[in-house]
Amino acid sequence: MIKGIIVDDELSAIKSLKWEIENFCENVEISDSFTSPLEAISAINYIKPDCVFLDIEMPEMDGFQLLTKLVYRDFDLIITTAYDNYAIRAFKESAIDYLLKPIDTDDLIKSISKIRKNKKDSLLGKELQKVLGTFSINNSASKIALPLTGKIVYFDLEEIIYCKADGNYTEIYLKGNKREILSKKIKNVEELINNNHNFFRVHNSFLVNIQHIREYIKGDGQYLVLHDQTKIPVSRSKKEEILQILSL
Repeated sequence: MIKGIIVDDELSAIKSLKWEIENFCENVEISDSFTSPLEAISAINYIKPDCVFLDIEMPEMDGFQLLTKLVYRDFDLIITTAYDNYAIRAFKESAIDYLLKPIDTDDLIKSISKIRKNKKDSLLGKELQKVLGTFSINNSASKIALPLTGKIVYFDLEEIIYCKADGNYTEIYLKGNKREILSKKIKNVEELINNNHNFFRVHNSFLVNIQHIREYIKGDGQYLVLHDQTKIPVSRSKKEEILQILSL
């Protein structure tokens, strides 16, 4: 018997995949399913499934972030996604299976057959380790993976000048007058790069790469001037911290 867990923020997608598995995949049991990635992390570590069906684009936390937070990793991963893009294809080349929504029954059966063989040969999780190794390299101190609409893009952190909050979204301003829209709150973006000391939250709405700061204008209406002449307000509560960081 193969034990599986489904993680997808869309309940309809979970129900659809469960139906496919129950009707076309013998000896496969879905132990549990989750729309919350945080809840899924605890369950995967506890249940220790043979496989995990994982959606990538989720608002609380994307699928790749979830993988890096797991303690238990000895399972086969099947990515489920609505986007057929280069980032997902790259993971497929690393021998990780993925199912494109709406899920094709024949593709699902092939994926289950592979899991069944890996379980028999005691190879569950071997391919996942390769992918996590690659993911760790790509997310070193100099790079960050950001899930944009329909794709995941790896940016050099030095490319990012500043980030601006826009409700549940964040505008990413890059060198060369480029801008990207990220479907995450700015606090989530801050968490993604919290191991890089070059970024500082100078205001509730602004996260700045301090390498791009040109001037700090003091006074009542204090603000930063970046190398591209953008003016960024500094909140009163952040004044002392930014002065220490800039050694002023």
